[in-house]
Amino acid sequence: MNRLNPRKLLLSKWTAAQPQDREKHFLVTELFCDEEGTVVDVELQAVITRRAQRFAWQILQNDASWWMGWK
Repeated sequence: MNRLNPRKLLLSKWTAAQPQDREKHFLVTELFCDEEGTVVDVELQAVITRRAQRFAWQILQNDASWWMGWK
C-alpha cells in the first residue's frame, strides 16, 4: 500500500499497473477539497492523450493499480 499525504499529490507522477488505450503515465493536475480544506478528489491527466479523469485520492494508495513515479 502506497503511503500518501493528499496535500502533496499536486503534480505528482503515477504509472497505471494495467494501462488502457496506451494511457500508462499520469500526472495529478488538480486537487479538489471540501469546505474544511480536506482533499477529497484528484484529477489525473494522461500524459500521452491529455485526457483527464477525476478520482478519489485514495485509489492511488492501491499499489496493485497505481505505482508512484513513471516506470
